[in-house]
Amino acid sequence: MDSQRNILLIALLAVTFLLYQKWEAFTNPVAPAVEAASVAKSGTSEFPDSSLATDGVSTADPQQGQLIHVKSDVLELTINTDGGDIVESQLLKYTKSLDSNQPMELLNESKGEDFVAQSRLQGPQGADSVTKTAVYSVDGTDFVMAEGQDQLVVPMTYSKNGITYQKRFILDRDSYAVKVEYVVSNNTDKEAAVQLFTQLRRTATDTGGSLTMPTYRGGAFSSQDDNYKKYSFDDMEDRNLDIRTDRGWVAMIQHYFTTAWIPGKDMTGEKVIYSRFRDDKGYLGMEMPVTTIAPDSKATLDATLWVGPKLQNQMSATAKYLDLTADYGWLWFLAKPLYWLLNLIQSVVGNWGVAIIVLTIIVRGAMYKLTKAQYTSMAKMRMLQPKLQEMRERFGDDRQRMSQAMMELYKKEKVNPLGGCLPILLQMPIFIALYWTLMESVELRHAPFFGWIHDLSAQDPYYILPILMGISMFIIQKMSPSTITDPMQQKIMTFMPVIFTGFFLFFPSGLVLYWLMSNIMTLTQQTIIYRQLEKQGLHTR
Repeated sequence: MDSQRNILLIALLAVTFLLYQKWEAFTNPVAPAVEAASVAKSGTSEFPDSSLATDGVSTADPQQGQLIHVKSDVLELTINTDGGDIVESQLLKYTKSLDSNQPMELLNESKGEDFVAQSRLQGPQGADSVTKTAVYSVDGTDFVMAEGQDQLVVPMTYSKNGITYQKRFILDRDSYAVKVEYVVSNNTDKEAAVQLFTQLRRTATDTGGSLTMPTYRGGAFSSQDDNYKKYSFDDMEDRNLDIRTDRGWVAMIQHYFTTAWIPGKDMTGEKVIYSRFRDDKGYLGMEMPVTTIAPDSKATLDATLWVGPKLQNQMSATAKYLDLTADYGWLWFLAKPLYWLLNLIQSVVGNWGVAIIVLTIIVRGAMYKLTKAQYTSMAKMRMLQPKLQEMRERFGDDRQRMSQAMMELYKKEKVNPLGGCLPILLQMPIFIALYWTLMESVELRHAPFFGWIHDLSAQDPYYILPILMGISMFIIQKMSPSTITDPMQQKIMTFMPVIFTGFFLFFPSGLVLYWLMSNIMTLTQQTIIYRQLEKQGLHTR
């Protein structure tokens, strides 16, 4: 097995990987679900059903409510006092595109794409009912976090039948986690039963992406049985979720960004994760346990809305397993350490492109012994070619005797015929894991390298890196003489750098940078190893 055969193996693995990723983007596994309405112990599971009946919007006159604007140092929210829904969110530290000055927008209640974070307090004595949502009163329409202020609290109030409901939005500095609290004051002489629902409503859209950069846009959830599970709009249309769980969260995710509802830490007991689909909209929510409030007493019910980028450290601190929405696929156990190491290197060098180069040097350096074993095996295999040819002529079509003789020769000469494959087979999982690290790490979004590379998560606009990568692959091919005699295989190997260059034209430039640097390391190591082998009398050319 020589270098050119290894290149062919890489090509087959890469093509297989790309086809698999595109297939998975359109065929997400469906979580087990029960086709039944979600019913709480009190039998007041109204929010999921009413959202279907009214398209998730209050049946009350929407003009009764007003829009208020809340701004922290990283978030700007628009809240409708009719129901207290968050109908718009802007991420002030992220732009829509590289050359745009407009902040990235996640939540947006518009005719084009409807995406709203809703919460309701229902039950026998809840503020909201099937036919009418609470219209809260609030002192002001604009709330801004002041310089030096660490927390911004926006209270809204509503009263009904002797009960006062205060819905509070709490924003912390440098945080994308918005706490939503209901403080319920039961001023009556009877117990009050209330139940909190949280829900995300979003227009079903195509997952998007391409063969080389597939992306997912849809639902996801976490429960006691599944730490992380995707649930696409197609899944929602096929069947309704009805999952009983003691913990978890629900989310709508997209490339680089997550919006998720997480129950408050004090919201203990069995919860229900549910989904619905109607009028081209997906609904994914969580129903909390019923809370009973004694006469002349108060109770606080709360949930947290994460609405922001996939910052894994902050997400894991907000909710267990929420960081898994940065989905690294089945090679997460490699991608996670690579992400950690990449962040560590970047914190030292201050440039993500340089961090990728340093990471490549570390990875290839760690594989040096395997690479040396690969080239040593290749050199010995070349030396054995005359003897192998002699065996072919001697044994003719007797494949059994030929195989036995070859194995005896390999054993005698201490040659592993598969020794040239192992480094390649080890490198491909690292390549795939780094691919998903670069795809899912929001830190690399719009991260510049130098010169013409302004975004390492996007393709090279001038295709310089892919062309350099193709040239480096061509040089590696020329430095590795082939024992291939079949004309067709020779033609395939000749065009392999061109084929690979065509693939890499559309890859993220950060990934192409990694592969280019890996080829440069290969050339360097190959030169050093060949010189050492030639000193040992092993011919490499």
